[in-house]
Amino acid sequence: MLENGDLIFVREDTEMGHAIQASTGNYSHVAIFLDGQVYHATVEGGVLTQAPEDFFEAGKVYDLYRYEQIDCIEVKKRAESLLGAPYNASFYPDGDGFYCSQFVAEILPIFETIPMKFGDGEQEISDFWRDYYRELGLPVPLNQPGTNPSQLATSPLLVCKERNLHDSDF
Repeated sequence: MLENGDLIFVREDTEMGHAIQASTGNYSHVAIFLDGQVYHATVEGGVLTQAPEDFFEAGKVYDLYRYEQIDCIEVKKRAESLLGAPYNASFYPDGDGFYCSQFVAEILPIFETIPMKFGDGEQEISDFWRDYYRELGLPVPLNQPGTNPSQLATSPLLVCKERNLHDSDF
């Protein structure tokens, strides 16, 4: 089912997952499958690689997309060069390290940046994001250039392969 170069988009039932999805769309995380490993940027470990059995978790929903013209060798070289980079928890475009979609856009440079959103349908900046940035001691980077998983998934350059997969499907 997983093929080299597949992009894995994730919907998760966590507070952060809900906040990201409320602000941006269907997905809260994105990763890429290369040569049997899943490459992604995580809060806990920064940019890292995991075996699929360690990546896929119960309670999350996964959709697979593909960029048909991907050069997996080149993308993997870029991904490998960023392993160990920290997680960009500020989501600022010049923040140290990478957040998940920023990492994918860096190693597969086919995506545009868009103005970042932090609302929830009722407020321009949701309470979750106000509290999150208050704890970081930073202003919310509203409308700063960035990416998010849902935006990457809507790229006309990607083809959706499979939807609504669960950990038991892998």
